[in-house]
Amino acid sequence: MRIAMVSEHASPLACITGEDAGGQNVHVAELAGALARRGHEVVVYTRRTDTTTPDRVFFAPGVQVEHIRAGPAAPLGKDLLPPHMPEFGRRLARAWARERPDVVHAHFWMSGMAGIPAAEELDLPLLQTFHALGTVKRRFQGAADTSPPERCAVELAVARRSTLVVATSQEEKRELMGWGLPAERVAVVPCGVDTARFSPGGPVDPWGEEARVLSLGRLVPRKGVDTVIRAMASVPDAELIVAGGPRPEDLDGDPEVRRLRTVVERLGLEERVSFLGCVDRAAVPSLIRSADVAVNVPWYEPFGISTLESMACGLPVIASRVGGHRDTVVAGETGLLVPPRRPGRLAEALRCLLAAPEERARFAEASRERVDELYSWDRVARSTEECYLAVARPEAIGARAPREPAVEQTVGTATTGGED
Repeated sequence: MRIAMVSEHASPLACITGEDAGGQNVHVAELAGALARRGHEVVVYTRRTDTTTPDRVFFAPGVQVEHIRAGPAAPLGKDLLPPHMPEFGRRLARAWARERPDVVHAHFWMSGMAGIPAAEELDLPLLQTFHALGTVKRRFQGAADTSPPERCAVELAVARRSTLVVATSQEEKRELMGWGLPAERVAVVPCGVDTARFSPGGPVDPWGEEARVLSLGRLVPRKGVDTVIRAMASVPDAELIVAGGPRPEDLDGDPEVRRLRTVVERLGLEERVSFLGCVDRAAVPSLIRSADVAVNVPWYEPFGISTLESMACGLPVIASRVGGHRDTVVAGETGLLVPPRRPGRLAEALRCLLAAPEERARFAEASRERVDELYSWDRVARSTEECYLAVARPEAIGARAPREPAVEQTVGTATTGGED
């Protein structure tokens, strides 16, 4: 099939440069590559952010990236993009009239905002993956939510007008059904992980004699890193490594880092808590392998890719019982689930797990098996392909059967991040 992916602010090319690459960039890049390896032709449409990049760029065998002109050819924060989405959509319609895809897959709410009018004009099926829902973000962040005011209304319209919504977790599906979407119009396909890069075998960062607890992810209040720090006060003989956030040279000026360091100082944990800042994606697996336990306890989490990466590396995890964690982590089998914002409960779970090396080994083995079974990019691509086949016109499927898979090409490095 010919697949048109729309990712208005998150270009897969960022995965090669390592600049501004978050969870959506990586997801689109890896999914496009995996679909191409299954014999499909993929074009990813993203907004032009400079004047020098060619209109269309080769990304991987079977995958090209096309830059759509909408608004200034300069970087813009994603919250500033909605006024430019009508122009983005008009240009998508022109591009698809010249080169008609069989299916359209929009990523993030603004991609649906631009893509649905174009798809409807040309009678194309459109699948929507939100990656995060504005209603959930507003529920948990309240006044701290910086999303454009129209986001929730547009998301609802996008969900209702999409041919199929592809949610990344069962919790997201339940939220969408609460909007009135029938269950048959919402499929669940999780995010994936590169199981070759994130694996139990490979280099390991050096570490000391103390047990090592790892907190990996973006440094924003909703990630609950302060909960982990407070829990460490009741977990003796262990160190906490906090990876993520700004570049190491910018840590001192970051408001969230300053807030978290204040918590560290009040608890007298300066000798046991370290902030690494942003870690290059290529260095993340060796950091994960150096830890005894990974902890991710956000208040809300659309999916939780860093939890999945830790599981892929064969690391036991303790995660909050929210969002995608409720799908990925099987409590008592691959790790432990705890309530968010409960440092006492987290401390108890950490003490128990750090004192039980045999249980950690059992969790680690089961975690990797679960990732291999459900979360490899090949598995995610097959599930996504099934969604495409369910909505594509029969004549399109028959006329464009998958070609022979292309030679696999590894996507370049990117910094760990996420979307909200």
